[in-house]
Amino acid sequence: MSDNGYSLQAFLEKTVDRDRNQGLFELESDRMLDINLNGEVWTKLGSMVAYTGNIRFEREGILSRGIGNLLKKAVSGEGSSLTKASGQGSVFCADSGKKITILKLNDEAICVNGNDLLAFETSLTYNIKMMKRMTAMLAGGLFNVRLEGTGMAAITSHYDPVTLPVTPNQPVVTDPNATVLWSGNLEPELKTDLQFKTFLGRGSGESVQLLFRGHGFVVIQPYEEVYFQHAQ
Repeated sequence: MSDNGYSLQAFLEKTVDRDRNQGLFELESDRMLDINLNGEVWTKLGSMVAYTGNIRFEREGILSRGIGNLLKKAVSGEGSSLTKASGQGSVFCADSGKKITILKLNDEAICVNGNDLLAFETSLTYNIKMMKRMTAMLAGGLFNVRLEGTGMAAITSHYDPVTLPVTPNQPVVTDPNATVLWSGNLEPELKTDLQFKTFLGRGSGESVQLLFRGHGFVVIQPYEEVYFQHAQ
């Protein structure tokens, strides 16, 4: 490659923002989401890295989802906090360089790890879900967000996600810290393995697992991401 390939002009041409005519959600790269906004959209708190146009950002009101969700959010940290972006322009979102995947739900439901939900349309209803046993706090798998309806959602993962089918004859057990999302009809059970915990000499991680039974799927990532730490 000639020196011209490293010129400032070549760099600008290679990296300039381009309208790919993909609709509301566009992947500017596999780690940068471009939201072509004309209305409203929910985004993860702190995920906006730039915007153009006339955009207003409003953090979710503490009572906007009712007392039950307020209680959950009070102890869940920022992993499931949302900002509503409204107006007209482009909003660029990213999250620690994680890979972004865009999903179109058609009258469907998914449950997403609270830390892996980047943005979604306001046409989707959402509810913060809490695992029934508090031991999940030690593994960072206490909270997830259920999305339901028709609309677009952007989720994040470390590296390429992998989908595992769940059937009555083949349940799936996952590490909560590596679990990205699962089908909305599944209700994961908490599974503890004290012998495994003792063998590893660890106080969390693989000693607390998620067990999925029934018909559906679960998506995992090749990375254990601890995003919620129990207060010491």
